[in-house]
Amino acid sequence: MDLNAATCETIARRGPRPLLLHLMLASLPSPPSPNGLLRWRHAWQNWKPGQDLPDFTSCLGDQAPGQLDDGLIAAIAAYRRHPYQRRVEDPPVIWREGGSRLLDYGGSGPAVLFVPSLINRAYIFDLSPESSFLRYLAAHGVHPMLLDWGWPDQDERNFSLTDYIEGRLGRAIAACPHPIILAGYCMGGLFALAAASRRPDKVSALALLATPWDFHADAPGMAPLARGVMDVLAPIMHSTGTLPIDAIQGLVAMIDPHAVHTKFRSFAKLDPNSAKAIRFVALEDWLNDGVPLAAPVARETLDGWYSRNTPQQGRWFVAGLPVAPATIKIPTLVVIPNRDRLVPPASASALLPLIPHAEVLSPSAGHIGMIAGAGAPHSLWQPFLNWVTSL
Repeated sequence: MDLNAATCETIARRGPRPLLLHLMLASLPSPPSPNGLLRWRHAWQNWKPGQDLPDFTSCLGDQAPGQLDDGLIAAIAAYRRHPYQRRVEDPPVIWREGGSRLLDYGGSGPAVLFVPSLINRAYIFDLSPESSFLRYLAAHGVHPMLLDWGWPDQDERNFSLTDYIEGRLGRAIAACPHPIILAGYCMGGLFALAAASRRPDKVSALALLATPWDFHADAPGMAPLARGVMDVLAPIMHSTGTLPIDAIQGLVAMIDPHAVHTKFRSFAKLDPNSAKAIRFVALEDWLNDGVPLAAPVARETLDGWYSRNTPQQGRWFVAGLPVAPATIKIPTLVVIPNRDRLVPPASASALLPLIPHAEVLSPSAGHIGMIAGAGAPHSLWQPFLNWVTSL
């Protein structure tokens, strides 16, 4: 198949990002084998600053790069040409600061503030009319609100974790009706935990959705890897003031390169007009619609969380105070999807013995599918609703 011929038609989107990495994976004659991936991860975990970067292809043994994988290229091209466009009207904005907004989804009943990650768009909670966690809750006796962090402007590129948590999130909480239930997703879960421990008068309950805590639980070689990544990316962060989107996406993609082959080949078998194909495109568009991370936050997370494992070690400080899960005395739900590749269950499970009143929910889902996948209403939405209304 001629790559130029595959891409000469009208392209509706830029993803998958970074495209060059996906095309490199398409040059493998077959998806990376489990043994090849183990060699790749082992090479990264044993890499030290000053050494040459690990060669991905050398870790694949006899799977040397060859001709482009026509099937994978065709699947990527079909995704890029798909006519789907997200058309969802935002709810009213009740508070705004810098690039951030607080969206009010209405409804009656307990108020729940959802806190997403900084590196992904907040609309994963409101992906489409057919796949909206927040509109589901609003229709079933809950009053959900969503903190949309937005795109970091010039001032926000100087923000630290304290600026985001004690500052912006704290002021968003103050703008909500009280008391509220605070629900944080992934990185947002760490933010929510830190904020809840400081505002027991305003936060009545806490939900931690796929939230990491022990960053070395499933990756003993994470410390040197994180330091090495910091060294490689330092010039980019210095010149742009951010960790750019494609750098973030590249790091995420290399957690499981096999998934690139798997997901696009599965998509290629679908009827493009089917609900399953449209959901795939919607989720992939969201993944590729990322947000750069302020350089100070990138340094704190890569060096602090990933390299030195400061949360688990009791050495993560926000505004000069340690973030201690043991201080959380309010009802807490810890959601640990059992097929999560981005936040290993072992990392999230480390919170359970630390929070006095923690309940656990383990949906049979992945990191993103738990929120917006076809099975999300059964695996998370309804159980979460049951927990909120039982408080």
